[in-house]
Amino acid sequence: MRVTARGWGWRHAGRRRAAVSGLDLDIAPGERLLLLGPSGAGKSTLLRGLAGVLGDAEDGEAAGELLVDGIAPARARGSAGLVLQDPDAQVVLARVGDDIAFGCENLGVAREEIWRRVDEARDAVGLKVPRDHPTSALSGGQKQRLALAGALAMRPGLLLLDEPTANLDPPGADDVRDAVLAAVAVTGATLVVVEHRVALWADHVDRVIVISAEGGILADGSPSVVFAAHGAELTAAGVWVPGAGHGVVPRQRAGEAAMLLAASDLAVGRAGRGRRESQVAASGIDLVLRAGRTLAITGPNGAGKSTLAETLAGLRQPLSGELEVSDALLRRGAVGAPNRWRSRELLTRIGMVFQSPEHQLLTARVYDELAVGPRALGLSESEVATRVEPLLERLRLARLAQANPFTLSGGEKRRLTVATSLVTEPAVLLLDEPTYGQDARTWRELADLIDGLRANGTAIGLVSHDPELVALLADDTLRVSSP
Repeated sequence: MRVTARGWGWRHAGRRRAAVSGLDLDIAPGERLLLLGPSGAGKSTLLRGLAGVLGDAEDGEAAGELLVDGIAPARARGSAGLVLQDPDAQVVLARVGDDIAFGCENLGVAREEIWRRVDEARDAVGLKVPRDHPTSALSGGQKQRLALAGALAMRPGLLLLDEPTANLDPPGADDVRDAVLAAVAVTGATLVVVEHRVALWADHVDRVIVISAEGGILADGSPSVVFAAHGAELTAAGVWVPGAGHGVVPRQRAGEAAMLLAASDLAVGRAGRGRRESQVAASGIDLVLRAGRTLAITGPNGAGKSTLAETLAGLRQPLSGELEVSDALLRRGAVGAPNRWRSRELLTRIGMVFQSPEHQLLTARVYDELAVGPRALGLSESEVATRVEPLLERLRLARLAQANPFTLSGGEKRRLTVATSLVTEPAVLLLDEPTYGQDARTWRELADLIDGLRANGTAIGLVSHDPELVALLADDTLRVSSP
């Protein structure tokens, strides 16, 4: 399918500034395009515009012209397959096979053909679960594969991928990329992929387009030409340029690394209720979180890393084993394991950043989102402002202080949820994929911020598939394997 844009733009309702503006673009049928730009430049908005869902999913105002094969995208629905940045937003049905089949059913594909496509797509993306596997039991990375399988099964003429490998381990990211390339090679579909892992795709696309946060296009051409001619400019704008360093230097270690939280032979998962048996996600875990040190928790998708982090954060009950809490964390009235603490007791002790930012957004304004924790602690509004405003500035969210958090880009939502955990100054901070979906500039800012907390004595637990982040920040590493 051919894509054409002439002066196209989109402004979200309630926002003064357009998410995208002044875009002139031509994409030839069958072209493979890598779409880049700094966080908040409007990449995800453009993909939703091409899929024809802007105006349905959210209110706003369009400018200019955007066409798919010469018609408005809303009239070409079914011809474009969109994989969103947040895989949870695309899970529709309770079983894996039914969810993959959903798009095909809406397109009126014959039943026998649907199930053939379902199995082919599931195998192509490496989703190694049966058709009747519950979608609610999938990890974040598995949900990402599920969403991609659903899009591939539709055999779209235009395939739109928004950070398709963000929650995947490196081998899984390679597998998904190869599955996408094989699919477009067979179908001839036009491919537009947004991805901060630039090196993963650079040798496999025909063209790179970089859109500017100020509007229009910053660079356009073959990967080699764009990165050679505009490398310094793109790095300054926050684009990941292959071969460019991250530029973060870890600080000196803090003083004595006292134990704050330790696990011994821990098993984590979903606790059983009634006749339903408990489902173990990971077991036999021994670890220590120490003040002033960073523990990286790594492992394949579906190994239980997120479940482990949520258990350490007091959001889940351990299935078995022991959680030992230091006297420093038990001060001022908290008793027993973290899952027995009240929310207010957790605030200054253990902070948690979820893998999916939408799961911890509570208010209708960015400023209020950051103020939830300090207000729960009973701080005055002046004290709240003293904590909130510097974080808004540091993470480049100040201009969005009055915006609805749900209208932010994926990268902006991630920065916001990291900030909401930092603002209450917890002694232990658990972060689940804190750098996914971030441009190079924000990656550096987040890495530097996390390392600064560690150097000042915070115990950091870092769940990540980002090998550069782990290599840079981790003092200790725990690899979790499936039970």
